[in-house]
Amino acid sequence: MNKFFALSSILLSSLAIAEPPPVGERISFVSCPAVRDTRSVPCWTSDYGGDTYYLTIQSDVSAAVQPPLLGHQVLVEGIVTDNPAICGGIVLDDVHLTAMPELDANCNTILPAVDEITIDFNPRPPGPSGGRLAFQRDPSTDPPPPPPPTGPQVFDLYFDFDKGISFRHPGILVGILDVAEKLGPSRMEVLGVRGAHRLSDGTLLRESGNTGRRRAEEVAGLLREAGITVPADVSWTDAVDDADGIDDWQSRRVTIILQP
Repeated sequence: MNKFFALSSILLSSLAIAEPPPVGERISFVSCPAVRDTRSVPCWTSDYGGDTYYLTIQSDVSAAVQPPLLGHQVLVEGIVTDNPAICGGIVLDDVHLTAMPELDANCNTILPAVDEITIDFNPRPPGPSGGRLAFQRDPSTDPPPPPPPTGPQVFDLYFDFDKGISFRHPGILVGILDVAEKLGPSRMEVLGVRGAHRLSDGTLLRESGNTGRRRAEEVAGLLREAGITVPADVSWTDAVDDADGIDDWQSRRVTIILQP
C-alpha cells in the first residue's frame, strides 16, 4: 500500500510541474474560448493542454484578427512566446483565429473582472490601433509612395478557416484597385485555394470542398464590380495534402495576378 501511495505522489508531482510548450514552438488547437471582463476592455482566452492562452481583446470588426464568438469553438494558430502573461494567459505571436461554424453550447464561459488582471486597450496586436477605429487613417504613418508598378503584380488574400471575404479585406482590395489603375492590366488571373490545417495533436481539418471556387468567384466578382473589367481567368485548386501545421493559414487564400 505504501508503494501505491508513493507512486501516486510521484505522478501527481509530475503533473503539477508540467511545463507549457517551449518558446518558439508553433501550436494549433480547437477549443472553447472564454471572454473575461476587465476595467478597460474585454479580453479572450482559450485553454489547451492544461494551459491558458491569451487570444486577443474585444475589437472592432476591421481589426486584423477577429475575436472569437461565444457558442462556437475557435481554431487557434500561433507561436508560443515568453512575453508577460496577458489576461492570465500565455501570449502567442503571429496569431490567427477562426470561429468554427458549428454551434457548441459548451462554449459559453464569461469570466468576471478581477483586480489581479488589468489590460491596456491595445496591449499588443491583434487589436485596434492605439485606441482608434481601424477605419481611421493616420497620415503620419503612411509609407512613401512606391514607384509605378511594372510587370505582373501578384497579391495574396488570406482567409479564416472555411470563410470568405470579411471586414478586414477591403483595405487589401482597395490596394489592388489602386495598382490596377496605375498598371492598366490587360488580363487578370484569380486562383482560389481550398486549404487544410494540421492541429498540434495531428488532427487534419479540411475546408469545405467548394471553398476554393467560392473564394475565387467572390473576389473576382468584387474586383469586376469595382472597375477591373479586363478578361479574367478564374480557377481554383486544393492544398489539403500539404498541411503540416506550419503556417497552414497561408493555404487558405486567393491569389490575384494582374498582367500588364
